Amino acid sequence: IRHFILTNTAFTRRNQSFGDKPTMTRTVFVNGAYVPENEAKISIFDRGFLMADGVYEVTSVLQGKLIDFEGHAVRLERSLNELDMGMPCTIDELLEIHRELVRVNEIDEGLVYLQITRGSDGDRDFAFPDPETTKPTLVLFTQSKPGMANSAASQKGAKIISIEDIRWGRRDIKTVQLLYPSMGKMMAKKVGCDDAWMVEEGFVTEGTSNNAYIVKGNKIITRGLSNDILHGITRAAVLRMAKEAQMEVEERSFTIEEAKEADEAFTTSASAFVMPVVEINGATMGDGTPGPIAKRLREIYLDESLKKAI
Repeated sequence: IRHFILTNTAFTRRNQSFGDKPTMTRTVFVNGAYVPENEAKISIFDRGFLMADGVYEVTSVLQGKLIDFEGHAVRLERSLNELDMGMPCTIDELLEIHRELVRVNEIDEGLVYLQITRGSDGDRDFAFPDPETTKPTLVLFTQSKPGMANSAASQKGAKIISIEDIRWGRRDIKTVQLLYPSMGKMMAKKVGCDDAWMVEEGFVTEGTSNNAYIVKGNKIITRGLSNDILHGITRAAVLRMAKEAQMEVEERSFTIEEAKEADEAFTTSASAFVMPVVEINGATMGDGTPGPIAKRLREIYLDESLKKAI
């Protein structure tokens, strides 16, 4: 085994020395440098690793272009400000990094993941390090997801369960504290479903990685913005487009029981766009297939977003 590891490492380095990208190795960005993913390193004392002291954004890529980049950049700055964390570079520089990673990794459909943490001052401490001497950690990488725009999941629709929302109170900040949402997805998978909607004091807050909606008649209902939910970039775009298409939108809280009796349901997120929901806690929505409003909103969102992609 040791011989194989040494030989494979030497082969990879030889390829790199001739300027060839190793097979199945992405180029990622770490603190100012583009490097092969298997050479990317951050400190074991980084506060993102030790304290989940960091924020992130995920920007979709369609036809090699970035979707809603400006919205993600604005939210990123807000998240950093709320945590009193510094921005490691300008928005223009971030855009260039996104574009370069999409180019070099040949991403046609997929995602660019960005994470900023408070960095490392060389040891573990609950107190924040001095921002004058400790720089934030900036990491970006891509994920290739061919067929994302016309995914089989969106044609079939999602089955969801409800779970108690026991997260911290500042869900409007897009932090890397994602353990409970991850657990929620696993709870859903264990019972043969796709995702979970979280419920607090009797009302749905949001999905594990998306905003939640129901449709009654021609009215789209979704929880209003507050510290209780993430201020979704796709949410904002979809609601704006719905209003432009003369659809009625009501921002208010709703229960799981109300959702089960609705005509349709769906979720929105940067990676899944508009995802129809066809089952909630075992209750079938409509005829068990994606509803017309959810399907139409997905079409509108993809069409309009591609026109503005950069």
